[in-house]
Amino acid sequence: MPGSSRVPVSLRNLSSYKDAAVRRNPTLVLNFEILRNLVFIWFLLRHFRKAIRQLRGRGILGTLGSFYAYLWRNAYGVFLNLPGIRSKVQGQVDVALKKLEDRLVPKGPGVTRYTELPKDGLSDEQIKEILKELSELHHADWEKGQVSGAVYHGGKEMLDLQSEAYRMFAVSNPLHPDVFPGVRKMEAEIVAMVLDMYNAPPSSGAGITTSGGTESILMACLAARAKAYAERGVTEPEMVVPVTAHAAFDKAGHYFKIKVHHVDVDPMTLKVNLKAVARLVNYNTILIVGSAPNFPHGIIDDIAGLSKIALRKRVPLHVDACLGSFLVPFLEKAGFETQPFDFRVKGVTSISCDTHKYGFAPKGNSVLLFRTKKFRQYGYFVTATWPGGVYASPSLAGSRAGSLIAGTWAALMKVGESGYVASCRDIVGAAKAIEAGIRDKLHPDLYVLGEPQVSVVSFSSKTLNIYELADEMNAMGWHLNALQTPPAIHIACTRPTVSAVDKFLTDLEKAVAGVKARGNEAAQRDTAALYGVAGSLPNKSVINSMAVGFIDTLYKA
Repeated sequence: MPGSSRVPVSLRNLSSYKDAAVRRNPTLVLNFEILRNLVFIWFLLRHFRKAIRQLRGRGILGTLGSFYAYLWRNAYGVFLNLPGIRSKVQGQVDVALKKLEDRLVPKGPGVTRYTELPKDGLSDEQIKEILKELSELHHADWEKGQVSGAVYHGGKEMLDLQSEAYRMFAVSNPLHPDVFPGVRKMEAEIVAMVLDMYNAPPSSGAGITTSGGTESILMACLAARAKAYAERGVTEPEMVVPVTAHAAFDKAGHYFKIKVHHVDVDPMTLKVNLKAVARLVNYNTILIVGSAPNFPHGIIDDIAGLSKIALRKRVPLHVDACLGSFLVPFLEKAGFETQPFDFRVKGVTSISCDTHKYGFAPKGNSVLLFRTKKFRQYGYFVTATWPGGVYASPSLAGSRAGSLIAGTWAALMKVGESGYVASCRDIVGAAKAIEAGIRDKLHPDLYVLGEPQVSVVSFSSKTLNIYELADEMNAMGWHLNALQTPPAIHIACTRPTVSAVDKFLTDLEKAVAGVKARGNEAAQRDTAALYGVAGSLPNKSVINSMAVGFIDTLYKA
């Protein structure tokens, strides 16, 4: 009707209903208003505390820089997702992945693909013949020492011994210690030997074995998170790690919802900045981390300095010695300079050590050490309510291969302390020779990053595209590790490298000359193209897409 309200009667009467409710029960409305205000105040305080922690940890300039990087990264991400741009970028990614697939996945005449079970099982002779063919597929010459890291070979005699150990314990599983008591004994002895190497307190030191360095790091972070929750009620865990710490710490942050603060290293020493670490430690910090040494540059962080921070702030300190493993404990006995890094440093509460690197154990074995048994227990999983019975495990895995434990035990027993000292002398000696060769013969074209103390030598250039140099060395049969921030490449010396030092330096000198001769006009090859793009993009989504595609390619039969 003309002049009547267009608002429904139910809404027109809402105000009167509310007024009536207030008259009937004013306390209820008052309590609601108080609750609403308290929630609002809690929300403000929560985010205010986060802002204060950010400012305290990064400073005003650092916070503004992080905010700018965040905006620039996201703005570039929006740009990459524009319709015309997205299709073009995806096309280039697809081309790159197709080239990768052609290189990794065997195809063509003479290649047999097995994508379903054979109707009838093959004979032993047929299987052995296929295995022989697979082992002979084109691969890098690691036997000649031309691969950085990757293969930590203990020699043919060691391989034969480990193969026999595998055979003897092929069906064993440490999940059932009553069925396989020998495996239980060997695993406990492996932990005890590594604890002794790292000078753990005899009465309280403890440890577990894992499937590798990544799982050791994951378990160290998980135990620290559980400890902080149980003892301090921390529900928003954070950890402080050097930017050079292993990516497994970021993996732990991703899996276990731990915020990871990355701390820059000193531009000269490449050791983590202690002042920056101290500023970032707060109530929510569950762990701080140092490397002995780090993977990119082979530098040992100032563990004693980190220990002082850990003790002062009452926070656990983890030392990642996965790469240092069976080298850093023997540096002094082998005649090399060393620095404090193990449990003799009071603030160190856990250490990861890969037996399958310089311990020459079979791939798939690492040890995680704790200062106390109680700390180790924070990583356990136990359930007493499962219908299948009481279930308990010390690490992420349930069933594990007892054969790997047998192979690891055999390696440690065969090499012994004197053997590991000699191995340290040879391998670190090779790294020192490569470092000296680069400094003496290839300066100023190349320079060594920092003062490496163990097996890794990282180098870069101010005059050459270092990634072009990596591709040139690759063409000569060398497989080195490309690094970023700053651009560099490194070689991680192993036992096969010891006899290849002279060839490495000779080939490196030739590669430098080759890159200089071609100049900037040459077409970029794989490493230079990939890392050139990665370094120029503020948003890494394109590189992430390529990495995901790479993993998918690995599972193409």
